[in-house]
Amino acid sequence: MYTIISNTKISENVGKAVIEAPYIAQHRKAGQFVIVIVDEVGERIPLTIADSDRGKGTITLYYQIVGTSTHKLSLKKEGEFLYDVAGPLGHPTDIRNYGTAVCVGGGIGIAAVYPIAVAMKEAGNFCVNIIGARNKDLLILEQELKAKSDKIIVTTDDGSYGIKGFVTDELKKILDSEKVDIVVAVGPVPMMKAVSEVTRMYNVKTLVSLNSIMVDGTGMCGGCRVTVDGRKQFTCVDGPEFDAHLVDFDELMKRLNTYKDQEKESFENHKCQLEKYHGQ
Repeated sequence: MYTIISNTKISENVGKAVIEAPYIAQHRKAGQFVIVIVDEVGERIPLTIADSDRGKGTITLYYQIVGTSTHKLSLKKEGEFLYDVAGPLGHPTDIRNYGTAVCVGGGIGIAAVYPIAVAMKEAGNFCVNIIGARNKDLLILEQELKAKSDKIIVTTDDGSYGIKGFVTDELKKILDSEKVDIVVAVGPVPMMKAVSEVTRMYNVKTLVSLNSIMVDGTGMCGGCRVTVDGRKQFTCVDGPEFDAHLVDFDELMKRLNTYKDQEKESFENHKCQLEKYHGQ
C-alpha cells in the first residue's frame, strides 16, 4: 500500500497526486514512469514521474481524468492508499550538455516534459521550453517551468492565454532564428508527429516519449508495441523515448483507438455505480 500525501484537482480534468514511495523517489530519473493500481480491482495505468522529494520519500504524479481508473484516482483522499505503485520503469532520458535544448510539452504531456527540462538545465544546457494546450484551463506547471527555463513560450489553441497558435509554430520560429542541438517533445500523438515533421526539415535530433497502450510495464504483454525504424519495439522496456524521426506515428494513433469502445463502456458503468451509491 502506498500512502497518498495529497491529491488535488488543478483543473477540471487534471489531478496532481503526491505519493509516499521512498524507493522510487530515491532512484527515479528524468523520463521514467510508474505503473499505478488504484485499488484491488483496478487496471494498471502508466504515469510519468513529474517530480520527487528524496528527503520526504515522495513522488509527484499528474494525471488526466479520462476514464474509470483515473476518475477513481481523483476520488482518493489524503491519508488513503493506492493498491500498488511499481517503478521506476523505462529508460531515463539521455541527459547531457547538448548546447541548446528545446523541450516541447502539450496538455498533460507538460508534466512529462517538466523533469526532462529540469535535468537538461541542470546539465548545463541553454533551455527553451515551449508549452501549449487547447485553452488556458488545461495549462499546467507554467511557473515551475519558468523557474527552470532560460526562455519559456506559452501557447493556446484558442488564444485564451499566451500566444494564439500551436507549439509547432513557435518551434519553427526558434529553429529559423538560432541553432538548436536537441528537441524533446511530449504530448498528444498528433502534436509529437507535427513536431517531428518540423524538426526533420532542420535535421535536429528529436526525442519523443510515447504514450502507447500499456499493461504490465515490464515487456511481457506486448501491448505497448510500436514500430520504430521499421522494427517492433516495446515502449515500456525499449522506451518510453524514441527517435521521433523513426517512429510510425500513424500506426501508434490507430493502436491507441483499439479499446475506445470498451473504455467508454467501462467509464459509463463506473459513473452509474457511483450514482447508485450516492443515491442510496
